[in-house]
Amino acid sequence: MNLINVASAALILVALGAVAVAKQTSRPKTTLVAAIGGLLGVNGLTVLACGLALALTLLSPSSVLAQTADATGASNVALGAALATGLACIGAGIAVGIAGAAAIGGITEKPEILGRTLIFVGLAEGIAIYGLIISFMILQG
Repeated sequence: MNLINVASAALILVALGAVAVAKQTSRPKTTLVAAIGGLLGVNGLTVLACGLALALTLLSPSSVLAQTADATGASNVALGAALATGLACIGAGIAVGIAGAAAIGGITEKPEILGRTLIFVGLAEGIAIYGLIISFMILQG
């Protein structure tokens, strides 16, 4: 099964779930527009792609990792490095989404706080870099 097919199927299932939730609310059109808009946002697609990659990594054993396995468990090194980077990037995507939304709201009310809000968004982005550094440390050891 192709990764693009899996991602497309996941997007369709999430969209159908959003439609089902929107039918149960008092304002279904507004709920549906907000859900689909959030799903199609850059952070939503990033989190979805990372989650799908993580699920595919955990559910399907790779032949490359299986061929390099030995008694010390060296096959888990690559999986550990991938998890460190993947989970850190998911966390960074969520943090940047929340901090960015708050920054936009703050800037619309008080434009002179632009520099301070960019610092908070940058700090949230640092989470992904920390995960990447940890994965390099795992692969070197």
